[in-house]
Amino acid sequence: MKKIYLHIRSLVLWVISSVHFFIGGALLVLLAIFIDPRKTDVLQRTFARNILRLAGARLEVRYAPGFDRKRTSIFISNHVNIFDPFVVYSSVPQFVRGWELEDHFRVPVYGWMMKRFGNVPVSSRRTAADLKNLLRRTKAALDDGVSLVVFAEGGRTIDGRVRPFQDGIFRMLRQLQYPIVPMSIVGAFEFHRKGGRVLYPSKIVVYLHDTIDVGGMALDKEAAETLRDKVHSIVSAPIDAAMNMRQSPEENAPVSMHGDLA
Repeated sequence: MKKIYLHIRSLVLWVISSVHFFIGGALLVLLAIFIDPRKTDVLQRTFARNILRLAGARLEVRYAPGFDRKRTSIFISNHVNIFDPFVVYSSVPQFVRGWELEDHFRVPVYGWMMKRFGNVPVSSRRTAADLKNLLRRTKAALDDGVSLVVFAEGGRTIDGRVRPFQDGIFRMLRQLQYPIVPMSIVGAFEFHRKGGRVLYPSKIVVYLHDTIDVGGMALDKEAAETLRDKVHSIVSAPIDAAMNMRQSPEENAPVSMHGDLA
């Protein structure tokens, strides 16, 4: 009986949130034709938060004491499901955009919105020319004061755990010289899973960890890999703790993290 209820509930929430997405997204795209998207950032955040609310997810954001809200940064996050961009836009207290696969720009409404709003296209190819273009576009966005979010796994998780990070963004850090912020999205896997249709009643908690200044780092290949593994460990910690606690509630304690609540 509960399974039937969850499927009916999910169908209703998908319809409601999809209607909001297509109508709201189309209006934002239309508005962006005449107004710089930076000036409508509040509307975009409201739109993103409403997507989550209408889909049945509650959101909480926890900021580490060492997180610098004012510095243009590269946010490196785990990737769980198709709601992640809305989680990110709702959580990061800066004007933020992201790396986006070029194929996504052809998706009706969503693709138009991402292109007009300034997301950085990422080619599915890995040629030297493509990587050079990605570096140029990424640096241009950062130099223009736009923080960027990167899903460093290169794909969505299939078991809730954080997959190994790809090297791309870490190899670029020497040229970019911008700080990075590890970002953990906890509870999103329990809300919705890749390939699934059910939207479970859930609370998503986002951790914005201490800002890491890479300006003084000598990021050769070995140092970049060390930094990659360090950031992966930071991002994974609260996710692993939450999953372990659910599996063995009497043997595991949740990760503690001080900071403000959004």
